[in-house]
Amino acid sequence: MSLFITSLNSGSNGNCYYVGNGQDAVLIDVGISCRQIESRLRRLSLSVHTIKAIFISHEHTDHISGTTNFARKYQLPVYLTPKTLRSARLLGEGLAIRFLSGTDPVWVGDLCVKAFPKFHDAADPHSFMISYEGTRVGVFTDLGQTCTGLIEHFSQCHAAFLEANYDEAMLEQGRYPYFLKQRIRGGHGHLSNQQALDLLRTHKPAYMSHVILSHLSKENNCPIRARELFLPHMDTTELVVASRLQETPVYHIKAREVEQPVVS
Repeated sequence: MSLFITSLNSGSNGNCYYVGNGQDAVLIDVGISCRQIESRLRRLSLSVHTIKAIFISHEHTDHISGTTNFARKYQLPVYLTPKTLRSARLLGEGLAIRFLSGTDPVWVGDLCVKAFPKFHDAADPHSFMISYEGTRVGVFTDLGQTCTGLIEHFSQCHAAFLEANYDEAMLEQGRYPYFLKQRIRGGHGHLSNQQALDLLRTHKPAYMSHVILSHLSKENNCPIRARELFLPHMDTTELVVASRLQETPVYHIKAREVEQPVVS
């Protein structure tokens, strides 16, 4: 009934999230190198050989740059949508491509991986929820807005990687040109700290044990500022801020207490 999770890296310099049950695991996005993944898993005492599949959320470089080399070396299937594949120019030949179909779940051993659409400036972006015997973990980053699908799935999770990309004041006062600021905050870009907090305050289930704030901007956010904003609202939920430069510890996620029905 347990899942083990870690962010191997999170940010515009590369994203990679590990979710597994001890025997089987998946990576959500591979935006860092094969060598970095191997060394970080080794430091966490996680075997690379538990990884049985890769799931790609969208085609931006910071989510796919390491996919080809890692998938080839370990002969792993890569799951993504046809539109994402067409736009993912960094993906090389000879990969074992598997297409995601709507919201149909994909089974990787005893792990159930469900993809659902999100708002982001990519060809066909998706978020993911990974389940194992009643324990559910969401990977929710690169989000332009808190759509219905995000709310429904977030409210079912025992743990979530949740984007808190930018502080609104830092973005407004920062050095980015106006068009880029508009892209970030325009509904198909990223979630601000406040938008992520609003989602958490309104829809966090009582049994959620961990929230890992993810994809923080180097230029337009501050880990300390994000932590201070969220901490007063966490209750018994542990707050983690994922690093742009290194892995987080491994967190042990287990279903607890009376829960809501799972989204069908």
